[in-house]
Amino acid sequence: MSRSSEPQFEPLLERLRAHIREERYGKCARAGYPYAARSFLRYLERRGQSLEEVTPADVDRYLDSRRLKGSHRPYPKQFRRMHRAAIKMLLRVICGRWPPEEAPSSAEERADREVIERYEAWMRDLRGLSPNTRRHARAEAWRLLGWMRDHEKTAATLSMADLDVYIAWRSGGKRRTGVAEMVSRVRGVLRHLYRSSLMPVDLSGEITRPAIYALEGIPSTIRAEDIQRALEALKQDRTVLGRRDYAIWMLLVSYGLRAGEIKALTLSDLDWRGERLKIRHAKTGAYSELPLLRAPADALLNYLRYGRPASSARGVFLRAQAPYRALNPSTNLYGIVMRRLAAVGVRPKGRCGPHALRHARAVSLLRGGVPLKVIGDVLGHRSERSTAVYLKLATEDLRSVALELPSGVAS
Repeated sequence: MSRSSEPQFEPLLERLRAHIREERYGKCARAGYPYAARSFLRYLERRGQSLEEVTPADVDRYLDSRRLKGSHRPYPKQFRRMHRAAIKMLLRVICGRWPPEEAPSSAEERADREVIERYEAWMRDLRGLSPNTRRHARAEAWRLLGWMRDHEKTAATLSMADLDVYIAWRSGGKRRTGVAEMVSRVRGVLRHLYRSSLMPVDLSGEITRPAIYALEGIPSTIRAEDIQRALEALKQDRTVLGRRDYAIWMLLVSYGLRAGEIKALTLSDLDWRGERLKIRHAKTGAYSELPLLRAPADALLNYLRYGRPASSARGVFLRAQAPYRALNPSTNLYGIVMRRLAAVGVRPKGRCGPHALRHARAVSLLRGGVPLKVIGDVLGHRSERSTAVYLKLATEDLRSVALELPSGVAS
């Protein structure tokens, strides 16, 4: 069927094309997405269904029905991915938000959603909690309320025995620190239920959490020589992605910034004349100014000149592919660290993402004789107790002050 014989689709497809041009998608998207969207619109027309009624199940059903031309074979994976991406883009452009939020299937689910919405508003407006903290708290609230529905419990009838069962179920496979964090979130949900008069007794204080001893854990870190190898290899990568990753690495190893602090950096935080770098610390919400050191400044300038796509976004670091937007809070920098380490044959044990580079910077400052208070200021810590944990990583320094065992004493 020719394009001219389908004038009913043209306004929708033109909006899709305009979006693709505006976001500067590549050649494949410009050519393939309108074609895939047209095919989907024909499918909906045959079914008498509007775009506003489309659900994720409808998209899956459409893709399952597609066959290669002249063949009974279904679309291969790469075709399905391209068509799915095109359809999702069309739906977002036309409908504004997609996939649509699923409507509650029962009165109980509607009541639970209202509780969660009030809890979210309280955390955001009265507590000023970060989006990440609120996201974890909401997820715990959904789990607890869902568990209560499945076990035919309500906030009014929930008992400590029920909570013991729930905590035991949620604790499976978690370390002590993970259980402690989960219990803290459950307490928050219970306090909200009590404040909302849904629970007659505040049970939050009755739940015990595992004891977490000060400085009990050993932070993960990466050897200085391995960091240097990764940096040298990164510096030779002249691609857009390479220049961006190198600038991120330089901020991580020079200042020990948290991943969230790097993603939150804006162009106005770079004071080139004053040679200062403004940081909003993710955990405390406080701001600090650090000297803009030569090496990270050169890496940032190189990225801004030759790697950063042209964009009206104010974030320093953008996506390397269209749409060229600032890295959002959920963007994972863990892969940037691990991928670049693996490229030079370094595969550290355990979780060694951005925070491991932060730990390595703290150790290098300790070995340089920098006082804990100054290290804490650089890292954005509120107290020296938070910084003292890094003393355990300076193992070579601890060996240098170890006492010799008297002769004849068994090791």
